[in-house]
Amino acid sequence: MKFVVKTVLAVVAAFTTSAGLAQTFSVSVQPTADAFVTSGGSLSSSNFGGAGSLAIAAPGLPQGEFQSALKFDLSTAQSALDAHFGAGQWAIQSVSLQLTSSPHNNPIFNEIAAGQFNVSLMQNNSWVEGTGTGGVPGSDGISFNSLLGIYANNSTDQALGTFSFPGGSSGQNSYTLTLSSGLLNDLDSGSNLSLRLFAADSSVSYLFTSRSGSASARPDILVQAVAIPEPGTAALCGLALGLLCLVQTVRRRKG
Repeated sequence: MKFVVKTVLAVVAAFTTSAGLAQTFSVSVQPTADAFVTSGGSLSSSNFGGAGSLAIAAPGLPQGEFQSALKFDLSTAQSALDAHFGAGQWAIQSVSLQLTSSPHNNPIFNEIAAGQFNVSLMQNNSWVEGTGTGGVPGSDGISFNSLLGIYANNSTDQALGTFSFPGGSSGQNSYTLTLSSGLLNDLDSGSNLSLRLFAADSSVSYLFTSRSGSASARPDILVQAVAIPEPGTAALCGLALGLLCLVQTVRRRKG
């Protein structure tokens, strides 16, 4: 009986290995556009798409509320996954947003403070990054007013999670996003993905490097996928697992 069990286990292991059932592959994608927006002072119509940092801050803080928008072109991720696994032969295992905290010396920002923030998937990808900076705001891209207009007109935007910012002005933080239907569809189709980041409590003030900042500190999303086994191989693996269950049942009855 021990020989049978070992044989079945060996068969299962062989099928699992040959089918690549445990094979994973990751690809990192940096944003093609990002910007922070703020309600502070008279800046609700201003653009900050060229700034070196992005920001999230709660309403009611001294310098006003801050939100950030990031846009990713997922066609590169789709192409990389297709090249590694074969077209249609992969499934998403996890998607993580990685942000690198940054300091500031610009009085436009609130003081950095720990807290909670939300990430949501925006169904509207038509917004424009713009060229305004923290020192010289512009008017050629997304603003606080236009972002709220986009969000208000897209009731199908999907929540991707509420996360904690531990505070501080350095270090990278990783946030595992909820695999919503919209996020999976964007990955499967290789389309654009837009994320909105905004406060989830009354204290958070989070600054992190934008795509205009240092290359090693720019935001990115890390997509991890797993291979989908071919139907015939999956069936054989299932048969082997079934045999193992049968052997274990027989042993229990005898024992």
